[in-house]
Amino acid sequence: MVSLRSDLAVTRRLKSSRRRQEADRTRRFAGEIRLRASICLFFALFGVFSGRLSASDTNSSLGAWLNAQTNIQTWSAEVVQTRALKSLTQPLTATGHVWFAAPNRFHWELGNPPQTIAVRQAGQMLVIYPKLKRVEKYPLTGEQTGQWRDTLALLEAGFPRSQSELESRFRVIAQTTSNNVHEVTLQPRSPSARRLMPRIKIAFATNDCSLRATELQFADGSTLRNDFTNAVLNPKLTDSTFTPELASDFKVVEPLKPK
Repeated sequence: MVSLRSDLAVTRRLKSSRRRQEADRTRRFAGEIRLRASICLFFALFGVFSGRLSASDTNSSLGAWLNAQTNIQTWSAEVVQTRALKSLTQPLTATGHVWFAAPNRFHWELGNPPQTIAVRQAGQMLVIYPKLKRVEKYPLTGEQTGQWRDTLALLEAGFPRSQSELESRFRVIAQTTSNNVHEVTLQPRSPSARRLMPRIKIAFATNDCSLRATELQFADGSTLRNDFTNAVLNPKLTDSTFTPELASDFKVVEPLKPK
């Protein structure tokens, strides 16, 4: 006969295993949210700058940068992504490349060879893991719930076209200039968006208004920063850049689809 003590020990081990599995799923989901938020911010920064600014808007470094975005049709750059987590003593870094085409298409790769590829298409975003032969599809329709819905509400709506529009969606809580780089710190006005992402930082060069960095601060205190170098304005990009071919053995999943 199996003792009661033995049964209790087995039960405790099972509960502990379930808790670890749940914690692992939570960490993976949080990482996916941060990756998607970073990518969404990137295409939002470049996707919709088609409005004209008033004279008062252009009297500031921020207004000048907003005005300069109307010249962007395509864009590419190398990127260094740095993730700082409270649970880690050292930040995580990855290098990669990004390509953008107006109004909102992008192709983002991290790692060499690429470990993660994100491609923004009409109505959806693909996150591709070549080593795992896995593709994740995420809708960009705004019909989702939870954190993904809040991220879409904040970012998929488009980045403001003028300083006055920006200030209707965000509070500009700080602006600094150092070494010819102007940095703007924004706080979402929406309470739900602010709970997800309390701070957004944008850094750009003062001489040519080229984007230098973006940084997202999340509610748990972690940050995700992208530093851009070797940028090319309006390079020739083919449609294949944004329509990657996937081998037949890749598994396609939709993590946010109701089961």
